[in-house]
Amino acid sequence: MFLNEATKLRAETIIKGLEKRNMHGVFCATKEDALKQALSYIKEGSSVSWGGSMSVSEIGLMDALKEGNYHLIDRSVAKNFDEQREIFSKAVLSDYFLMSSNAITLDGELINIDGTGNRVACLSYGPKHVIMIVGMNKVVNDVEDGIKRVRNFASPPNTLRLGLKTPCSMTGRCGDCYGDTCICSQIVVTRRQSAMMKDRVKVILVGESLGY
Repeated sequence: MFLNEATKLRAETIIKGLEKRNMHGVFCATKEDALKQALSYIKEGSSVSWGGSMSVSEIGLMDALKEGNYHLIDRSVAKNFDEQREIFSKAVLSDYFLMSSNAITLDGELINIDGTGNRVACLSYGPKHVIMIVGMNKVVNDVEDGIKRVRNFASPPNTLRLGLKTPCSMTGRCGDCYGDTCICSQIVVTRRQSAMMKDRVKVILVGESLGY
C-alpha cells in the first residue's frame, strides 16, 4: 500500500514538472487504465503513427487501434529505406504520434536516445499530438542519470530484441560504440515545449513496469 502511494506521489511531482514545461501529464495506476486514457485522446478517423515502443504495445494500444476506425501510418511495411522515408514523411504530418520515453526525470524532463532519429524528430516537431506511454520504472533523478539508464539498461535488451550485434548486446552494458548496428545515434533531452505547442505532448505515467 505504501509503495503504491509513494509511486502516486512521485507521479504527481513529475506531472507538476511537465506542466511548467508546457506538457500535460496524467497518472494511471494500471495498464488497463492507461489504455482507456490513451484512447480518450485519439479521435476516430484521425491519422496515427508511432515510433518503436514496447510500452505502447504492452498496454494493448496497438491492438485497439488496429481494431478501430483510424488511419494507421506504419513504417514497418516499408520494403526499403526509400519507402521508409516516404512513410515517415506522412508520419511527420500525422494527427497523433505514439511513443514512450527512454527516461523521465522527477522534474519532468524527457530523455530519449534514437538510432535513426525518426522517433525523436516527431517528438520535437511535426505531428499535431504526441502521446507518450511511460512506465514508472523509467523515472530517474536527473538528465545525467537518465542517459546512463538508457545506455546501460534500456539499450542492451533493445539490441537483443532487434537481433543486433553490438557491445551492449554481448556484455549487457554500454560500450560507447560507433558501429553500423549502433542504436544510440541521437540523444535528445526535451526540456520544454514551446508555448505555441502547449499540451501537444501528453505523458501517461503508468504505475507498472513497461518497456525497457
